[in-house]
Amino acid sequence: MQDTLIPCAEPQPAPVGPLGRHATRAVAVTWGDRVVTIGGSSPVVVQSMTNTDTALAIDTAIQVKDLALAGSELVRITVNTPEAAKEVPAIREQLDRMGVPVPLVGDFHYNGHKLLTQFPECAQALSKYRINPGNMGGGKKRDDNFAQMIEVAARYDKPVRIGVNWGSLDHELMARMMDENSRRAQPWPAQAVMREALVVSAITNARRAEALGLGGDRIVLSCKVSHVQDLIAVYRDLSSRCDYPLHLGLTEAGMGSKGIVASTAALGVLLQEGIGDTIRISLTPEPGGDRTREVVVGQEILQTMGLRAFTPMVVACPGCGRTSSTFFQELADDIQSFLRRQMPIWREQYPGVESMNVAVMGCVVNGPGESRHADIGISLPGTGEIPSAPVFVDGERTVTLKGDHIAQEFQAIVENYVARRYGAPLVVQD
Repeated sequence: MQDTLIPCAEPQPAPVGPLGRHATRAVAVTWGDRVVTIGGSSPVVVQSMTNTDTALAIDTAIQVKDLALAGSELVRITVNTPEAAKEVPAIREQLDRMGVPVPLVGDFHYNGHKLLTQFPECAQALSKYRINPGNMGGGKKRDDNFAQMIEVAARYDKPVRIGVNWGSLDHELMARMMDENSRRAQPWPAQAVMREALVVSAITNARRAEALGLGGDRIVLSCKVSHVQDLIAVYRDLSSRCDYPLHLGLTEAGMGSKGIVASTAALGVLLQEGIGDTIRISLTPEPGGDRTREVVVGQEILQTMGLRAFTPMVVACPGCGRTSSTFFQELADDIQSFLRRQMPIWREQYPGVESMNVAVMGCVVNGPGESRHADIGISLPGTGEIPSAPVFVDGERTVTLKGDHIAQEFQAIVENYVARRYGAPLVVQD
C-alpha cells in the first residue's frame, strides 16, 4: 500500500513577545513636574517600599533616595501612627532638597481614615494612597472609614490603590460567599471561593469609591496572595472583569532565590499575557541586606522579557570544565556592577544606553560568537587556551587584550563605546 503524503502548510515564523496589553485606564501619579503614569499605554512601572520607621524622617528619606536611584519609580512608605504621619511632610521636603522627586505612596491600615483627616499636610505631601478595605473594621464602621479616606483622596485629587489581601480579606464578605457556595448544586473548593471573594471585594470597593466621588482614572487595584498559581488565577479573572490598572506582586514572596523565583514565575506568566501595569517584588531582605535588590529584580524581570530597558545587560556563560579560572566570572560581575553604578549618570547623558548588550564569555566554544552578537563583547581565554582576549565591537573584532590589566582596559573600551555611540552628535556651526 502506497503511503499517502499529507501536504504541509508553508512554515510561518512563530510569534515572539508578549500578548497585547489589556486595555486599562491611565492613572497619573504626580509630584511637582514628575508624572508617573500607571496603565493606559504607559510602560509597566516598577515600585518598592521602605522598611524604615517612618517616624525617623532622615532614615526614611535616605532609603527612599536609595530606592529611587536604583530605579524605583514610586516608593511606598508606612503611615501607621500619628508620629509617622507628622513626619511625612518632612520626608517629602528632605527628598525635594536632595533633588529626588519620586512620588511617595502612603500605606494605610486600620487608622488611615483618622491619620489622613487629622494630618492634612501628610495627605497633601503624599502622591498616592494605598488602602486595604479588609482592615477598616466591619459593617457600617468599615463603610464610614472607607468613605472618609476616599473623601480625602477626592479633595486633594490623589489616586488610590485599593489593595485587597487574602490575609486580611473582608470577613463578612467571605462568610456570605461561603454560605452562597454551600447552596450550590456543586460547591466550589474553598480556595476558589477565596479567589472569587478577592476579585469581588476589589471591584466592589472600586465602584463604591467612584460613587463616593473619586474619579475612575484615580483608582488602581491589587489582589495580593502568597502562592504563584493563586496569583495567576486571580489576576486573569480580575483583568477580564474590569479596566482599572492592576498592581502585580506576591504579598510575601520570601527570601533570596525563593522570593525571586516565585515572583518571576508568577509575574512572568501574567506579563506575557498582557496583564499588569505596575509591579513590586516583595523580597524579604537578609539581615543587613540591600533593600534596593527588589527594585533590581523587578527591572530585570521586565528587561529580560523585552518589556522595558533599564540598564545594559551582561551576557555571561555559566562556566564549565573549559573555564576552571574564575577570571571571567569576576570580570562579568565587575562589568555588571560598573554598568549599574554608571546608569544614574548615563541615563541623563546617553539616551538609549539602557538597551546596550555586553558579552563577557569564558572560552573559544561560544565566546567569539556571543561577543559578535552583542554590541560589545570580550572572549576570555579558557583553561589551556592562548592567554589573549579578543574584543568585538558591533560585530567586528577590534583589539586583542593581554596581560594583567584586561579588566581595566575592557572597562575603558566600554566607556568609550558608550560615549561614542550614545553621546549627542556634535553640532557644526556655519
